[in-house]
Amino acid sequence: MGNSAFTMLVATILPIYFNALAGNAGISDVNYLAYWGYATSICTLLVAILGPTLGAVADMKNFKKRIFVLTMAVGVIGCVALGFLSSWLWFLGVFILAKTGYSASLVFYDAMLTDVTEPDRMDRVSSSGYAWGYIGSCIPFVACLGVVLGAGTLGLTTQTAMIIAFLITALWWLCSSIPLLTSYRQTYYSEIGKHPVSDSLKRLGHTYRSLAQDTNLLVFLIAFFFYIDGVYTVIDMATAYGEALGLDTTGLLLALLVTQIVAFPSVLIFGRLVKRVTPEKIITICICAYLFISIYAYFLDSQFDFWVLAVMVGMFQGTIQALSRSYFAKIIPAQKSGEYFGIYDICGKGASIVGTALVSFISQLSGSVNLGVSALSIMFVIGLVMFRMAVRVNRQTA
Repeated sequence: MGNSAFTMLVATILPIYFNALAGNAGISDVNYLAYWGYATSICTLLVAILGPTLGAVADMKNFKKRIFVLTMAVGVIGCVALGFLSSWLWFLGVFILAKTGYSASLVFYDAMLTDVTEPDRMDRVSSSGYAWGYIGSCIPFVACLGVVLGAGTLGLTTQTAMIIAFLITALWWLCSSIPLLTSYRQTYYSEIGKHPVSDSLKRLGHTYRSLAQDTNLLVFLIAFFFYIDGVYTVIDMATAYGEALGLDTTGLLLALLVTQIVAFPSVLIFGRLVKRVTPEKIITICICAYLFISIYAYFLDSQFDFWVLAVMVGMFQGTIQALSRSYFAKIIPAQKSGEYFGIYDICGKGASIVGTALVSFISQLSGSVNLGVSALSIMFVIGLVMFRMAVRVNRQTA
């Protein structure tokens, strides 16, 4: 619930504030969207490098929570610092640092799933986690929205309002994490040897070699790479997309709040259906829904269209994340969850890299943000084909 507040901030208020800073520096809307996309891609690249290595270390006894706290602290401190910056370039640099800390913390947060529940309850637990995260993030978001939109009435400057908004988000993130930090116990782990770092790297190398031979796991990760990259690109760039189209800022923020509210019951409903309808079928439905969403984005040119888009995203966003996480957790060795989830997060859990770069490149090349966003349909088509292939492989090896 705590880290979802930062996700909500990044998906809504942060791009709008960056747009204002970039606009003051004379940067065009198309280039603003591109720079935001490139920054998000850099975050993912950094996590791709750090995630598996730190994940391997985190699999040692009592290390998972320690590294989670370290990466979360980087994100929280970076979040606070963002409010005090007025230069668009410095803002983008600190954003990369904060987003990298946030994304890296998710590696260990996701890996904790194997420690807190049994395989037959993972779909339900994972879905509940996402559902409450979505609805919980609405509380600090509404507070931030009130401060930012009501800055004039409250007698605050824009920067002072942003400082308060970043502080609210950081404190919510930190305080909401306390129950997890006080109750979590690492159940599955590797024993600490004489050379913990080198031993962890050796285990990671062995995992990569094993992955190349595990067709079921490998094909799923390839599928996940494509479809979840598209999903996170939609999340990360939704507000930036609306801003580039010149849509009303207040309307954009309220529409994205609706996304969170719609996501809450949707994830819980799908989480209950998973016992009757297999996770594989529900994930397939979600990928198809996102394929439709990416095509619909090409025709988006009004506030109403954006609201429709926001509701559709809310219906499937949390479910595809939750069930993908639990699906993966059930097919990996529990004692190596940290390093495996480090690899999992390379595929786009913390952010997206191929998707954001694709949207940015096509937008700049064509001069059309609609065409740039609709290019994500390529990601979902490939992801859908590969996921169905993974399902067939899983049935053959079961």
